[in-house]
Amino acid sequence: MKREAGITLLELLIAISLVSLLSVGMLVAIRVGMNTMGAANRRVAVNRRSTGAQRILEQQLGGFLPFQAFCRVDGDPQGAKAPFFQGEPAVMQFITVYSLQEAQRGRPRIVQLFVGPGENGEGIRLLENEHPYGGPYGAGFFCMSPEPDPVTGDPVARFTTPSQQPGSFVIADKLASARFSYLENNKGEKPDVWVPHWGRGRWPRAIRIEVEPLRPDPSRIQPVDITVPVRITREANEPPRFWTQ
Repeated sequence: MKREAGITLLELLIAISLVSLLSVGMLVAIRVGMNTMGAANRRVAVNRRSTGAQRILEQQLGGFLPFQAFCRVDGDPQGAKAPFFQGEPAVMQFITVYSLQEAQRGRPRIVQLFVGPGENGEGIRLLENEHPYGGPYGAGFFCMSPEPDPVTGDPVARFTTPSQQPGSFVIADKLASARFSYLENNKGEKPDVWVPHWGRGRWPRAIRIEVEPLRPDPSRIQPVDITVPVRITREANEPPRFWTQ
């Protein structure tokens, strides 16, 4: 009898099994690769947020504007003139030329940096509110009449307490601690010192923001301390040249 070419049922089953195993292996490899790529993208995004937040703070502090405001006084519609700057360990308010929304292309902004509770009660976070600067009278809505500082005796303005709002920006999250400090320029009379509370009637020489992550992770870029000099050459009670009373 003449034999015909072909395959047996056993050979067909073996071929199907090999193709199935090869397909499963390729699927597992693709899935592992996609998961790895997703994890890498998330890590890159976190690192970019950390470096972006650091750059934003440096730009805003570097664009510090030595403006004044007519702070509200009961019975006086004009208000009392005072430097617009609040320096506390957990709250800082100032005017800057750099905006989160418009960078350096927009008008000056009133920036409120403050420490608030973290999401779901996990650590703390560094928050920021931005408001358009509407001149010395517009800035007066954020401050009240100056009073003598209990430490230095210099007249300093009192400011309204900022709070988290739907439009607040989260600069840094999941922090164990965050605090602000200010370098006092003693003009050679004694060494300059960092103070946690700014109650002087002049501008600080530099501003420092110190943060500590809640869970340090060596595989990611961690928040770092920022120190930015305040390059102001005039006194706090001297108005800008383009500002008129």
